[in-house]
Amino acid sequence: MDPFNRPVRLASLVLLWIALAAAFAHALEKQPAATYHARRVALAEKLQGGAAILFAAEEPLLDFMPYRQDEDFYYLTGWNEPGAALMILSEAATAAQPRKYREVLFLPTRNLRMEKYTGIKLDAATPNAAQTAGVDEVLPMTELPAQLNKLISADRRLGSNLWTQPGAPQASALLGWTSATLGDGTTPAAHDVTSLTMQLRIVKDAGELALLKKASDASIAAQRVMMRSAKPGVTERAIAGKIIAKLMEEGCERPSYASIVGTGINSTTLHYSENSATLADGDVMVVDAAGEYSMYASDITRTVPVNGHFTARQREIYDVVLGAQRAAAAAFVAGKSTINDRDHRDPNSLDTVAWNYIHAHGKGLHGEPLSDYWIHGLGHMVGINVHDPANYPAVLKPGMVFTIEPGVYIPEEKIGVRIEDVFVVGQDGKLIDLVAALPHTADEVEAAMRSDQ
Repeated sequence: MDPFNRPVRLASLVLLWIALAAAFAHALEKQPAATYHARRVALAEKLQGGAAILFAAEEPLLDFMPYRQDEDFYYLTGWNEPGAALMILSEAATAAQPRKYREVLFLPTRNLRMEKYTGIKLDAATPNAAQTAGVDEVLPMTELPAQLNKLISADRRLGSNLWTQPGAPQASALLGWTSATLGDGTTPAAHDVTSLTMQLRIVKDAGELALLKKASDASIAAQRVMMRSAKPGVTERAIAGKIIAKLMEEGCERPSYASIVGTGINSTTLHYSENSATLADGDVMVVDAAGEYSMYASDITRTVPVNGHFTARQREIYDVVLGAQRAAAAAFVAGKSTINDRDHRDPNSLDTVAWNYIHAHGKGLHGEPLSDYWIHGLGHMVGINVHDPANYPAVLKPGMVFTIEPGVYIPEEKIGVRIEDVFVVGQDGKLIDLVAALPHTADEVEAAMRSDQ
């Protein structure tokens, strides 16, 4: 190396490190590195001597598709760059010597040309890469096949105890290459690692609950903007745009799902997505819209009268749906109540409680019970995904976060009503409504639509 160029190269590395540090300082609001490390250790304990290999999401090809990290990868690392891989090796007793816990983040080779468009990325050669990433060890992605080959060569049992994401093309390629390099012609079996991460993700820690609260607070602000903006002649798409703008203003990086803004007959379509109609006097509007704050989602639905006043019939149905939500919340017992049980036979199911309430209150145009017009489950888990994974019907325990969202949809009357809040099961077993600050009753909704605040 030219000695006169060495100071220049060192200066360049320092500038790179400063740039990277600045980028991370303005990234998503992350939890402490120790939290992610503890999650990796917890996953390792479930591997029973095996190894887990997870892959980060790839960079999207289209400019209008913003990058979002793979949820399990983010849960375990807090890492928000594309193309990486994580290997977690659990402790095991091998024939030669005991194998210790090990975690490695593999980073792809930097594409300096693309970084002019996407920004500077971290790689294994970056100073203090492991400290920056918050992991024990960082290696180049090119080392992943060699490392796996070496591990299986030392302990052939590991080949049948590998865990990775199902359907990930990187995982299939890695396993196929490993089979070729081992020379046995048999691709190692891989188990579904998401079945293990689901068990960890279903109970939220204090840091996660804080992020979920921020997501809900931002979403409440956006829903209030919707209530003040709803008027005859306004388009559904304009309402959706104002919601997204407010979510971004409140610190969200994106909506947590495609906003549903359905007026009139569209209010009776559960996952209406066009948002192309114009609000008409006398109609109700169902708005299912919320934001994602630092990867954590909220999920809120409110139903409003377009002209600011519910008709007697609209109010009747609205009160039944609200009554069902409140009945389910009042019946909750931690460690006993379940969610998303569609049979309506289990007395411990909150779905059953809400369905019984709707069944006993109000009728359709032909005398049929309003429960005939409820077409979905009562709720779902919420977390890094707006529909966080769970085995349903799920028993609700402290630290779990879920929605209660009864609804009635009557196409022949052009009336759809859904009311949805996000609830946390507190450590004392009591429910905490993260959406408590948003109007619930018909009178509160009408008042909010008249408000200037």
